[in-house]
Amino acid sequence: MKTKIKLLLIALITTSAFSQKNELKIAEKAIKSQDYTKAITAITDAESLITNMDNKSIVKFYFLKAQAYNGKKDFQTAANALDELLKIENQTGKKKYSNQAITIKNEMVQELYQTAISQYRAKDYKNASSNFYIIYKLSPQDTTSVYNAATSSTLAKEYDLSLKYYRELQRIKYTGISTVYYATNKTTDVKENLGTKENRDLQVKIGLYKDPVDEKTKSKTGDIIKNIADILRVQGKTEEALKAVEEARNIYPNDINLILTQGELYLQLKQMDKFAESMELAIKLDPTDPRLFFNLGVISFNRGNIEEAKKNYLKAIELKEDYAAAYINLASVILDKEKAIIDEMNENLSDFDKYDQLLLEQKEVYKEALPYLEKADKYNRTINTVQNLMNLYQTLEMEEKANTYTNLYRDLRDQ
Repeated sequence: MKTKIKLLLIALITTSAFSQKNELKIAEKAIKSQDYTKAITAITDAESLITNMDNKSIVKFYFLKAQAYNGKKDFQTAANALDELLKIENQTGKKKYSNQAITIKNEMVQELYQTAISQYRAKDYKNASSNFYIIYKLSPQDTTSVYNAATSSTLAKEYDLSLKYYRELQRIKYTGISTVYYATNKTTDVKENLGTKENRDLQVKIGLYKDPVDEKTKSKTGDIIKNIADILRVQGKTEEALKAVEEARNIYPNDINLILTQGELYLQLKQMDKFAESMELAIKLDPTDPRLFFNLGVISFNRGNIEEAKKNYLKAIELKEDYAAAYINLASVILDKEKAIIDEMNENLSDFDKYDQLLLEQKEVYKEALPYLEKADKYNRTINTVQNLMNLYQTLEMEEKANTYTNLYRDLRDQ
């Protein structure tokens, strides 16, 4: 009986080995004829037998699998197969397929990069993100691809995935700092980025360019942390986002983007004093940013400091002439004076002289606010700017403009 069992096992092993080799031959032949679907079918059948394969057959299996899935443009599966192949050949020291595997990887990286760039430009951010990350898995030294994957997944609103990629960037200590090789074109006298040091030096050597200079790009570390905080904020994890920013500011205390993000989080948490402190610090660091004065205008108005609010909105407009939101808020600050006038009018309904005097005061408020609303409408027309101007023109008895804006309002309302 033992002899029969032994013979049966030998028969099974022999049959299994024959099946393995047969499926691999079918796959190899199909790949040569570029019938990748048939090759994948054979590879799938062979995969169930992989536990009985020797190392020689296993590395061939992974090599054929990588070729088949590469042919079908399933780069992730192909990349995984190549990783297994290289791992086994590194362990055994027998590198029959390693050079070919590396060549396939390089070709895949080039094709994936072109595909990912095209998808990004076409706003197919989800697939672009996936392909950028596969590039990184194929070529781990290309850490910029992780950054591109994180950016793309954020644009695709795949926030969990984006957060994973940004965390990966932190883990590998990615900074994004690179060297840009500049030289000045002798013909145009314009400083240009010539791509590589070799190319730049060659152009200088042959006399087409002059004044070579190397410049380092800005670190992306602060932006990465800011983006992590933004994602956490979008996910409703405001406290967690604030903690991330506070930790980052310990490292980059004067990073303007981090300060602004921190301010936005304080605003969401209704910590207005801290929000104001963030804006004031940001203004000290960058007194030319109109957004900062706009934000201070909002804070001042909410605190009832009307004159301070006006001053900040005017400063924002001084720095950015077409700042429509600042014009609207400035008009709102002025029109806020109307509340007290209306309350007094309601108390003097029977006192016609007093009522008429208050009506004149109301019109003066409208006249003061009018030019700012007109500027807001000029730079960013909306149904609200049109409606507000229509009401003011009607109250101020500016009939021609009132009629024009009444018609505009109807057109916008009916769209």
